[in-house]
Amino acid sequence: MSDTRQVFRQRIEALREEIRHHNHRYHVLDDPEIPDAEYDRLMRELRALESDYPELVTADSPTQRVGDAPVSAFGTVEHRLPMLSLGNVFSEEELRDFHRRVVERLELAEAGEHLAYAAEPKLDGAAVSLTYVDGSLVRGATRGDGTTGEDITHNVRTIEAVPLKLLGRGHPATLEVRGEVFMPKDRFEAYNEHAKAAGEKIFKNPRNAAAGSLRQLDPKLTAARPLDIYVYSVGFVEGGELPAQHSEVLDRLQEWGLKTCPERAAVEGIEGCLDYHDRIGRRRDSLPYEIDGVVYKVNDLEMQRSLGFVSWAPRWAVAHKFPAQEELTTVRGIEFQVGRTGAVTPVARLEPVFVGGVTVSNATLHNIDELHRKDVRVGDTVIVRRAGDVIPEVVAVVEKRRLKGAKPVRLPKTCPVCGSPVVREEGEAVARCTGGLHCAAQRAESLKHFVSRKAMDIEGLGAELIEQLVASGQIETPADVYALDREQVAALERMGEKSTENLMKAIEASKETTLQRFLYALGVRLVGEATASALASHFGNLDGIAAASEEALVEVPDVGPVVAAAIRHFFAEKHNVEVVRTLQERGVHWPTFEPATAKEEPGALTGKTFVLTGTLSAMTRDEAKSRIQELGGKVTGSVSKKTDFVVHGDRPGSKRAKAEKLGVETLNESDFLDLIGPE
Repeated sequence: MSDTRQVFRQRIEALREEIRHHNHRYHVLDDPEIPDAEYDRLMRELRALESDYPELVTADSPTQRVGDAPVSAFGTVEHRLPMLSLGNVFSEEELRDFHRRVVERLELAEAGEHLAYAAEPKLDGAAVSLTYVDGSLVRGATRGDGTTGEDITHNVRTIEAVPLKLLGRGHPATLEVRGEVFMPKDRFEAYNEHAKAAGEKIFKNPRNAAAGSLRQLDPKLTAARPLDIYVYSVGFVEGGELPAQHSEVLDRLQEWGLKTCPERAAVEGIEGCLDYHDRIGRRRDSLPYEIDGVVYKVNDLEMQRSLGFVSWAPRWAVAHKFPAQEELTTVRGIEFQVGRTGAVTPVARLEPVFVGGVTVSNATLHNIDELHRKDVRVGDTVIVRRAGDVIPEVVAVVEKRRLKGAKPVRLPKTCPVCGSPVVREEGEAVARCTGGLHCAAQRAESLKHFVSRKAMDIEGLGAELIEQLVASGQIETPADVYALDREQVAALERMGEKSTENLMKAIEASKETTLQRFLYALGVRLVGEATASALASHFGNLDGIAAASEEALVEVPDVGPVVAAAIRHFFAEKHNVEVVRTLQERGVHWPTFEPATAKEEPGALTGKTFVLTGTLSAMTRDEAKSRIQELGGKVTGSVSKKTDFVVHGDRPGSKRAKAEKLGVETLNESDFLDLIGPE
């Protein structure tokens, strides 16, 4: 693997880790740390890198999902049709690219300039699903992770704009609609004034107010909050028909008593979209609700069905975000924070400034290279940009205002938490503390990861309890979790008899796990869920993984030299081996099995190596990869003389050209489907 590709692979893994963290904060904890603009930037960078290196796309990448799972305090609802996210564009050029892709897929040619779109403001609230049976409201649900949401029927029934029974006649036997719950600006301000006078909690912004209100267990609390809703689409329909145009569907929903946005409109072609964006943008501050852009949808529903979806978003709709808002402020200081993997991240402490409706006082600088590239120094006047919530982006330094004697910031030689050396491996943007579990910062974050839902899944052992236990010295390693007794747990803050009993049961239940979960829980650097699954399937037992050489590890699908080195380094550390041994001694166990490779019979593609490139229409790339592996073949990410076939779909990029140069056989999608045959 080239040094450049290694750097990009590491950046992709780092982005995925950061995005998963923010998904958890937003969807599970309801406590986001960064604004939408920062999250959008991370996702855009990840999608761009994965587009350039499609062989590095994994099934567990945040780009293949919408978000994270809902909390367990509410009942769960399976969405019969996923509530997908929307792709974003931020410029006229990007919008024209979206329109061009739509026109090409629909094969409209010159007629594309007259393509009808339904346009409406993109409200900054909380997405919900409402289901009506025989005209009566039977269920309300949050979007959740797009596939599974939370049952909030008891709360949506309190919103006056939500009809409990549809008006008129002719509605389908079963009708599911999607909408955005929001708190109008004037009602938000009035509510906060009242709450402040009463000494109660005030909300930071209308979006948080809407989301928090929907997640109240007591519907009386939700009813006291001035929520509103605009319905923007239909999910599934049974026992009835709707008009053929999206805009007409919304007209029909409005006739049935469902509230729709009064600013919505049908526009013609890309110029109509741009004109609408300009008109709404100029009125943004005067609108009675918060918006962060506009949404365009191909108006013809049959065309929508023809265009279909990618894994995370429809191809027929896009959100056109407004430019981020900017302000000037001063850098009070620059500190370095330490994360779970030891990453030492510079953080700018800012003179508080009001940007886009929120007072912000800090911003991440990502890594030392980014800090040096922007040359941010203490005392500098900087431009900060915000288009979402909480944490802004430092765009640039106003050098003309720099104070005399301001010194460049250097990477600390030792960890600010534990004093261990800070090192930066060649080719990596991130510097790391070498203290491992000796470092209190890493210890707490590692333990939070260890007990998380997708790892050991110890429900009730949340971040606050972990921090209490670490601060008091009661746990230092993951194995210490299984040495906790009832008295220790009961002595923690906010732990009553019932919660103590539940937590002890959860700890005991977590001892029975799977090898995949256990590997992921250990927090081995660069080993996410997909890699943990691949390792478990390949080796079948922990001893084989722990003893494997780097050469043996790279034989595992999706494990390259960098990941193999990280795994080898983890199991070479005596401390880590001791923790694993103690965990097993304290009852953590999982079934072992024969490696998948040992059980497979030779298939039709045994011994053949494939590379996939471009977009396939009949299946996803992951599905194609799985099918090849089922038939005994191997899928790699790069083309070489050892490659037998390069399978190319739409927009194949450079890999097909490289295959032709090397004399490697190329297959279009039709040829490939003939080769693999029916399932």
